[in-house]
Amino acid sequence: MRTRTFYNTDPDFGKPLYELPPEKKERMRTRLAFLYGEKEAARFMPEMERILKVHYAHKPPEMIEKEQHYDPRRRFSEKDLILITYGDIVKRDGKTTLSTLNDFVHIFDEGTINTLHILPFFPYSSDRGFSVVDFKRVNPELGDWHDIRNAKELYNLMFDSVLNHVSSRSELFREFIKGNPRYLNFFIAYDSPEGLTPEDRGKIFRPRTSDLLTPFQTYNGLKWLWTTFSPDQIDLNYRNPDVLMHILDGLLFYIRQGADLLRLDAVTYLWAEPGTTSVHLPQTHEIVKILRDTVDSVASGVALVTETNVPHEYNVSYLGDGTDEAHMIYNFALPPLVLLTFYRGDATVLSRWADTLETPSPLSTYLNILDTHDGIGLMGARGILSGKETNYILREAQNRGAYITYRMTDGTREEPYEINATWWSAVNGDDGEGGMELQVKRYIASRSIALVLKGIPGVYVHGAIGTSSNHDLVRSTGINRDVNRGMIDSAAMKGEPRDPRCRLSLVTRRGNHLYAIRTAHRAFHPRGAQRVLSIAPQIFSSLRISPEGDERVLTLVNVTGRDCPVEISTDSFDIDKTDWIDLVSGKEVRAQGGRMNFLLKPYDILWLK
Repeated sequence: MRTRTFYNTDPDFGKPLYELPPEKKERMRTRLAFLYGEKEAARFMPEMERILKVHYAHKPPEMIEKEQHYDPRRRFSEKDLILITYGDIVKRDGKTTLSTLNDFVHIFDEGTINTLHILPFFPYSSDRGFSVVDFKRVNPELGDWHDIRNAKELYNLMFDSVLNHVSSRSELFREFIKGNPRYLNFFIAYDSPEGLTPEDRGKIFRPRTSDLLTPFQTYNGLKWLWTTFSPDQIDLNYRNPDVLMHILDGLLFYIRQGADLLRLDAVTYLWAEPGTTSVHLPQTHEIVKILRDTVDSVASGVALVTETNVPHEYNVSYLGDGTDEAHMIYNFALPPLVLLTFYRGDATVLSRWADTLETPSPLSTYLNILDTHDGIGLMGARGILSGKETNYILREAQNRGAYITYRMTDGTREEPYEINATWWSAVNGDDGEGGMELQVKRYIASRSIALVLKGIPGVYVHGAIGTSSNHDLVRSTGINRDVNRGMIDSAAMKGEPRDPRCRLSLVTRRGNHLYAIRTAHRAFHPRGAQRVLSIAPQIFSSLRISPEGDERVLTLVNVTGRDCPVEISTDSFDIDKTDWIDLVSGKEVRAQGGRMNFLLKPYDILWLK
């Protein structure tokens, strides 16, 4: 068990209070002025400083000492591998689900998973946790803050900061309903649905097909509330500086409770502006910059991760200049590109795109995911894939039993937004094809792409164990996303990993093997170099180089079910070594006359060092 430094429960105001350096103070004041004007910036800057000072007063001396020596270039490394899971996805009699989760993670080889992303573990009313009733309590059905602290003893932790909306059953919204003057401007309310014209509605980018405005009877009469995601999720009004102060206070509370990374959920929708698309607005980016200024000032080492399921060109904009917005963004273009690659048996499109991947600074990086708790998003690949290619992916996924979720466009039309299936079923189909050994090889080959690309791998729990789509749950709830959100039987998990013939055993053992290799080699450091090689359409290949330039790993994966002869000139990547070893199989490969020749069998993976 690692020795961790925790914040004190109570603030110590007997020591000197934190003072914002003048240049940071002026930068944050300028950001407030951009959002709210000079007068409001002058009024709210003292409150922002108070929030920072109170947070700092919770720090024990040893934490302050550590932060004085913090080097932001060391925030991420090849050791980082994130497991994404719900806090209650595994149950066991007599134990809280959060403590059961800690036990469950041990099915992965010790040392490979170093970060646990526990999806919203707060009391909620819908959307599997993302309609939060109380942001400062742990859902008692899962456990309590003591369980979260215990998890932090073992792992870095990633929390969800649900910034865009609150539950209709939250105390904040209840106070609005009751006419409490303090909260009347916390939400975007209209006296009638005509408050937004049809033209305005047509411009707003929506990830859903439900009505944008939802009626609620309040103390002040019938009001129509802005609800981007569902009638139960009421958007916050960031035009009100009090809302931003409330959010800053909550973000720092999460850090004091153990968050090492904060996932900024649905951040692109924060600032609503009728007459525009209400996404990616300059005000939204300015809010992200204020959040970054906050953690850099009083919580160095904590990383912000933006969740923006939008076209890649907009997604990368949330990295800012690499130092002033998110530390990391979800690589949402990756999953549909990998599906296209394995459906076609052709890595050309994936290779061409991967070769362009850059970040604006060494301090920023990608979170490379394939499946998530939501589904396999399509928006990230818009502008990279043609409409014909996207439709091909949709047909192939549906042939394998997937559902399709739609979003509303221009207020009248629907378009595909995401594929709903587990990654196993999306790749292999519900019924499987080619026998268990071939299916597992195909599956692990597809998942290896996220492990070799520059960035940090994020592995969703159902993807880590190779779960099939849960159609019974979808039929029960009517929610497409539930296909990939089913519960895991802890009793079954005890026995199956020990059976070398079962899918769970094969997937976890082979996945663990790749995780262990990746986290042991500095060539996979997110600050290291990456060169994508065009060896053959059937092969996805990248050369990874450590930040120091002293370690190189050449990765290759056959994306087809056919044998593929490979000939590589070592001169093409400036390596004159003759003796190589495949880190996956342990076999030696010899280069003769500057060339390596070998045969990649169906879905083979080679990582040559």
